[in-house]
Amino acid sequence: VIARWCVLFSHPADFTPVCTTELGRIAVHQQEFKKRNVKLLAHSCDKLQSHTDWVNDIKSYCPDIPGDFPYPIIGDDTRELAIRLDMLDEENQNNPDTAMTVRSLYIISPDKKLRLAMLYPTSTGRNVDEIVRCIDSLQLCDRLKVVATPANWTPGTKVMILPSVTDEDANKLFPKGVDKVTMPSGHNYVRTTTDY
Repeated sequence: VIARWCVLFSHPADFTPVCTTELGRIAVHQQEFKKRNVKLLAHSCDKLQSHTDWVNDIKSYCPDIPGDFPYPIIGDDTRELAIRLDMLDEENQNNPDTAMTVRSLYIISPDKKLRLAMLYPTSTGRNVDEIVRCIDSLQLCDRLKVVATPANWTPGTKVMILPSVTDEDANKLFPKGVDKVTMPSGHNYVRTTTDY
């Protein structure tokens, strides 16, 4: 993966209901990932032929997937990659020949650094909008190194200006406005802006 972001995510097994919904919804959102220069790579401990056969079920369940299935699914039936990336379910790690992966997700930046890791249990499917939101946050904060995104942030809403930025510099960096929040503690560290 060169000069692109990458989302590498594992699923427990092919031909399972929650995994079918996850891979389908991620495929439906392929254009959102493409706009953000993100390469998608799925992974499980099934054989490659199993993935190939399963894709038809995914496309049938999610008929709004545009065109061909948009990303590769890594076949790791030896579990070599799953073990190296610590993706195996803890309850079954002692039996790596049959252990399934949990729902691990890694966001890797173009400089090949792990920037975010999410781990969901096998019983809980991922929220694709949250994955896209995290990518938006990482990319924004890489571009504007003086901001961070607050809880529940979405693009276009207020970002937090880092405490290391002086008020004077904040006003220069964000000429359309900086909002200061007075805190009961007297520590005025919360400053926000939508000028980004």
